[in-house]
Amino acid sequence: MHFDELKVLYVDEALLVLDKPAGLLSVPGRGEDKQDCLSARAQARYPDALVVHRLDMATSGLMVMARGAPAQRSLSLAFASRSVSKRYVAVVDGQLAPAPQTWGVIDLPISVDWPDRPRRMIDHQRGKPSLTHWRVLASDCSEAMTRVELQPVTGRSHQLRVHLLALGHAIVGDRLYGSARVQAMAERLLLHACTLEFDHPMSAQAMRFVSPVPF
Repeated sequence: MHFDELKVLYVDEALLVLDKPAGLLSVPGRGEDKQDCLSARAQARYPDALVVHRLDMATSGLMVMARGAPAQRSLSLAFASRSVSKRYVAVVDGQLAPAPQTWGVIDLPISVDWPDRPRRMIDHQRGKPSLTHWRVLASDCSEAMTRVELQPVTGRSHQLRVHLLALGHAIVGDRLYGSARVQAMAERLLLHACTLEFDHPMSAQAMRFVSPVPF
């Protein structure tokens, strides 16, 4: 897999919107072999670029970076106050029945699985409140898979992967949470951040970005 290009969807004096490929870290990890990442590539071209949020290495799609500390503070506050709207598309294992309403709700607290890090788990005693909205887009009976749209309200690490696993429908290709069968169903995690909506940190103009789903 090659990541020769930094895919910039939008740039101005306050922010960058990037399209991250699956398999590339969002930020540097521990060790010399984990320094290549989306943020480092962005900073090589835009030295004032600063991290605001991140996607899992296995997830593809939209990420926004701030340019300069004031924009970073404003965007970080927007994410913390849940005023940023994020939509994802995933393909999950099995036939997931549509919710009785247009959107279903997964309201299950998540904590770190300390003996088995970096995995997360549902933990009703120590977990942090975690909320995901979901709806079925299409089902493939022959392949026993379901395409779903996901809207995380909170932003816990691995939230979508853990919540769908809790429903009994792991995301196809998930190397961390899926069974051997689920892992073998795709070469990558079938999870993509497809839509991002927020107010511009300086002008307050409503911004909306879309990335086509690559699977």
